[in-house]
Amino acid sequence: MSKFFTIFAAEMCAYMKRNKKKRGRTLRFRSDFGVLLLAAIIIETTAAVQYFYSRAAIKAEAEQRARTELRAAELEVNVLTTEMEAAVKMLSSMAARNLEQPRAMYTCTRILLKTLEDVESASISFIPDYYPEEGHWFEPCSSREIRPGRRDPTIKERVTTRQIGGEEHDYLSMEWYENGLSIDSTWWSEPYYDDAGAKKMVVSVSYPVKDRAHNVVAVALVDLSLERLNKVSEHLQVYEDSYYSIQSCTGLDIVARPDTKSNRKYLKYDEVVDATGWKLSIIIPEDVLFADLRKTGAIVSLLMLVGLGLLIFILFHSARDIQKIITLNTHQERMRGELEIAQTIQRAMLPKVFPPFLDRLDLNIYGIVDPAKEIGGDLYDFYIRHEKLFFCVGDVSGKGVPASLLMATTRSLFRSVTAHEERAAEIMGHMNTALADQNEQFMFVTLFLGVLDLKSGTLEYCNAGHNAPVVTANGDRRMVDVLPNLPLGIEPGFVFQSQTTRLNHGDTLFLYTDGLTEAENKKHELYGEERMLEALKRTNGMPPRDMIDAMQNSVAEFVNGAQQSDDLTMLAIRYQIPAIVMRNDIQQIPTLAEWLDGLGIPDELNMPINLALEEAVSNVMLYAYPGRKDGKVFVEYMRCLTKDGERMVFTISDSGIPFDPTATPEVDITLSAEERAIGGLGIHLVKQLMDDIHYERKDDKNILMLVKKL
Repeated sequence: MSKFFTIFAAEMCAYMKRNKKKRGRTLRFRSDFGVLLLAAIIIETTAAVQYFYSRAAIKAEAEQRARTELRAAELEVNVLTTEMEAAVKMLSSMAARNLEQPRAMYTCTRILLKTLEDVESASISFIPDYYPEEGHWFEPCSSREIRPGRRDPTIKERVTTRQIGGEEHDYLSMEWYENGLSIDSTWWSEPYYDDAGAKKMVVSVSYPVKDRAHNVVAVALVDLSLERLNKVSEHLQVYEDSYYSIQSCTGLDIVARPDTKSNRKYLKYDEVVDATGWKLSIIIPEDVLFADLRKTGAIVSLLMLVGLGLLIFILFHSARDIQKIITLNTHQERMRGELEIAQTIQRAMLPKVFPPFLDRLDLNIYGIVDPAKEIGGDLYDFYIRHEKLFFCVGDVSGKGVPASLLMATTRSLFRSVTAHEERAAEIMGHMNTALADQNEQFMFVTLFLGVLDLKSGTLEYCNAGHNAPVVTANGDRRMVDVLPNLPLGIEPGFVFQSQTTRLNHGDTLFLYTDGLTEAENKKHELYGEERMLEALKRTNGMPPRDMIDAMQNSVAEFVNGAQQSDDLTMLAIRYQIPAIVMRNDIQQIPTLAEWLDGLGIPDELNMPINLALEEAVSNVMLYAYPGRKDGKVFVEYMRCLTKDGERMVFTISDSGIPFDPTATPEVDITLSAEERAIGGLGIHLVKQLMDDIHYERKDDKNILMLVKKL
């Protein structure tokens, strides 16, 4: 702006010299020049003030955006640290309940890592010589490591369990152990490299383990890797070259990205995490923040050279418009940013990895949430604890931010209550009490909650005013019978009633919200339960992902482009038949024992069933594919209930030559080895170990069924 003023004054002086003989015109010009000079000064001052306020507005906008991002990061870190504190308390509780069994400590740490994917490693460090047979140091530990699996090379993450205490890893002198013994609460460590457990940079939270006499006998420890904390900042970048950091209470860097240009000036904004006292910071370079402002100033200076009158006009009108635009953009950006943050947090709270349990053959799950707006009030969640699948599907009354906040609260309550309670009605009662407390907005949640015993197929469920789910199997569909319990959050102290049903292997439980049945087309017709059941009939035999994709397509075809009026959520849980496929190779036989161990068969039956299966499968491999190694042997397992009681059925099938092992003549075991004919002992042993054996040739396959009574 000052450059323009200098040029403008020089031009005016030259003009005066050229016209010094024309006194009248000179006087008039001097008057005009004075007015223009005054106008230029006013414009210069106006431009300077505008620059100052624009700079202040941009800085305020940057601070607002940074604060918004930091609040989102703080919320995510709080959720993560709260989850870690709940995890270490749960590990302490499990250890305290099993102190009589030192080997159970390994199982406790392993279960924790299987349940919570954010935990990097977990350990239980006992006081010296607590278990004399285990030695002076006893520290069972489970941690994650990356390596291909034997049964599935595509699985890279495995959980390893081992005892890490010893002279090389003397945990007795470590700060987290000493504080864990002396502090009757959770204690967070400074960042350090865990060379024994996680084998990476971590921060740890510890909690004491007490025996029945309330004496501290061990310290439970859960590690959170800095890599996981670093993921909090992946979506945080307010401006180019800005970076994000986390510092501990003592100033140590937990997450830090040092700047390479030390001569740059920065603006720094901080927030403190309540749970841990960590300081979250966003650092923004000033040259990047005000780059657009400087560019705008240069353009304005060039335009002023065209003419003072044009500049006055432009500046006069632009000043007001720019301020309106800045205010509008700031408001819209803030609203957009807050909605994006809420949407990101909401999506992060729901299961998003499918299939969720790669190590389980008896379960397949898939779910989706399709909100009508940027954020919604629908939710679903599930996880496995103690061989039971805990799951829920819910719908919050209302829309927008209030509904999303209640949805997040409901999901957190589901996780926290089911961590220590397995009865469906009790779980629902605790959640209702928490939601009804101080419910000044009179909002409520309809929820279907189930607890599926994966060993028996027994489903205990409780319905709080939600749509009844559907069970599909072999083309049949049936609505699950539900009692008319009230939705959550309406009446404190309401007594919920649970119900029980049975899922057979091959059944699929389909759950949904009213956004499915109440979807409208342009004629305001509802999709309805009848169309839903007809569409489900066409999904017979489909896996959960394909089933839900087909239902989405069915709804989309019905509404035919009409605007979505409600959130749509669907969850499909398939309780499928566990199976194992083996090559026609005797070396594959040992994999049967590992497969059986995962089926939850009673201990007293595991060994005889394993022996019978090994004999039967070995028999198939010897006779079904003579001279071939490319054949396959399939073994399936299912439990069924008959009028004579519960049965375990193992089906062995192959595509080899016809061979009926049950037709082999009975072996006379009273004869000596020299007198008996060769063969037949294996199938004789199978008949002795199992309660029934049946063979049939069907669809060019040998099918051998072994039945054991329970």
